[in-house]
Amino acid sequence: MDTYATTRARVEDYFDRKATTTWDRLTSEAKVSRIRQTVREGRDRMRALMLSRLPADLRGMRVLDAGCGTGLMTAELAARGAKVVAADISPKLIAIATERLDPSLKAKVRFHAGDMTDAKLGSFDHVMAMDSLIYYRPLDLAAALERLALRAPKITFTVAPKTPLLMVMWNVGKLVPGGDRSPRMVPHDHAALSRDIPGLTRIERVTSGFYISECLEVAR
Repeated sequence: MDTYATTRARVEDYFDRKATTTWDRLTSEAKVSRIRQTVREGRDRMRALMLSRLPADLRGMRVLDAGCGTGLMTAELAARGAKVVAADISPKLIAIATERLDPSLKAKVRFHAGDMTDAKLGSFDHVMAMDSLIYYRPLDLAAALERLALRAPKITFTVAPKTPLLMVMWNVGKLVPGGDRSPRMVPHDHAALSRDIPGLTRIERVTSGFYISECLEVAR
């Protein structure tokens, strides 16, 4: 059984050694395949949904972009006036995010290559974790959210919902040799998660081709 640490290490290996170029293109305006275009559109919709949960004016607020990837969410948070800590386990994705960030926003952003739940990052008014917790099993997901909730009153995050399509993909993925596959998303059932995660609220599901993700929130 994987632990949080072993899953995190596998995610780091995938994004830092195997998928950097793919994610660089996917999160840019470069032309991509039709399938990846649906994923791009789904991620754009999800990011907009998550941002809609925050005030338009974030001046005076400190926000953690937990799993910032190439920095699209980070840039929008900073543009609204937030002081942003942008954390990602992949140093290569952090490098892309740093390079892409508008120079006028650099004073508002601190990048961190490492664990997004690290207590040394400090306290926040809000945590945004878009598609960065989708690889973790229920107990590890609950534990990560608990660590984050100690330092922020509200966490907006996503999970892979337990739909028939995702369950088929998940079970097929288990047949692929470990060294040849990307980190598997772990589908979650909202009712089951609610038993382990106090204060959990379902916001909305976004479906776009091969992108299926559900926005949830935890507030204390």
